[in-house]
Amino acid sequence: MENQIPQKSWFARNWGWVVPLGGCLTIIVLFFVFLGSVIFGVSELMTGSDPYKEALAKVKQDEYVIEILGEPIETDGIMQGELSFKNSTGKADISIPIKGPEGKAKVYVVGTKQNDRWEYTEMYVIIAKTDEQIDLLGYEND
Repeated sequence: MENQIPQKSWFARNWGWVVPLGGCLTIIVLFFVFLGSVIFGVSELMTGSDPYKEALAKVKQDEYVIEILGEPIETDGIMQGELSFKNSTGKADISIPIKGPEGKAKVYVVGTKQNDRWEYTEMYVIIAKTDEQIDLLGYEND
């Protein structure tokens, strides 16, 4: 009868490179999951802010902007700028890319929050094709 030497399992033969590689891949995957959740959380915080919501509401009500961009008007990318809140005060200086069937534009919003109330010093749309600036505040600042 022949003596058979039991062969080691695949893992027993390869553990020296499988364990470090598996550990590194796990760390990389966890990093990207964490990074994605941070970006998603910040994005949700910014798009849920009053300046963002109020600017988009004004854009969708402005007949001249609708005439130029068409309907429906929707966001077209990631908001940029600075948005900060602390208790009942805050500051916004943001730009929001928007688009409609007829073209693209950016909405710019600058304002401050005092006693839980936002006051906007600037809120306007710049049309991409013509660089035309359309004031969304109208007579509110007068």
